[in-house]
Amino acid sequence: MKKMIVVLCLTLVLSACGSKSHDEHENHKQQDSSKEEASQSLDWDVQSFTFKDQNNESFGSTDLTNKVWMANFIFTNCETVCPPMTAHMAKLQQMAKEEGVEVDFVSFSIDPKRDNAKALTKFGENYDADFSNWHFVGGYEQDEIEKFAKESFKTPITADPNSDQFIHATAFFLVDKNGKVVSRYDGVENTPYKQIIEDMKKEAKK
Repeated sequence: MKKMIVVLCLTLVLSACGSKSHDEHENHKQQDSSKEEASQSLDWDVQSFTFKDQNNESFGSTDLTNKVWMANFIFTNCETVCPPMTAHMAKLQQMAKEEGVEVDFVSFSIDPKRDNAKALTKFGENYDADFSNWHFVGGYEQDEIEKFAKESFKTPITADPNSDQFIHATAFFLVDKNGKVVSRYDGVENTPYKQIIEDMKKEAKK
C-alpha cells in the first residue's frame, strides 16, 4: 500500500518528457496533475543564484530584485510537455503586456549540456518570446540545476534512463518581490491565464 501511495504522488507531481510512444501515458498523468496544480498558495524562498541567459550574459537573482516573476523548467530537446508549456508562457507574456503588468519570465533549462545560449535563443524565438523580460537560463552543471529546483521550487528533476529526455514538473511558479514562490499553476493542460494575470497584478501592487 505504501508503495502504491508513493507511485501515485509521483504521478501527480511529475510529467516525463519521454519518447513519443509515451505521449498518451503522459497526457493521462498530466490531466491528473492539472487538478492538483490549478493554483496553490505557497511560501518558499528562492535561493540566490547567478547563471547565464540566452545572450550568454550573467543573469541571476540580483536582476530580479523587487520584481514579480514567473518561472518554469524546460529543455529545448523536449518531445512532449515543454512545447505547450512554452506556448502558454508566451501567451501569458503577451497578456501581461496588454494588461500593463510589470513581470519577468524565467525559463530554467534542465539540460544545460545541450542548451547553450544559441539553443536557448532559437527555442525562445520559436515562440516569439520577448527577450526584454523573458530570460532563458542555463550556464550551470546538471547537479546545480537539480539542487536549485529541489531546494527553491520543491520540484525534482530526473534523467530518463531510457532516453535523452527528463522527468520534471510541468508547473508555472509565481515569485513575489521578496523572492518567495507564492503560487503554483498547471502549465500544460488547464493553465488558468486570467487567474495568473490577476495574481501578478496583486503581487505587483504590493
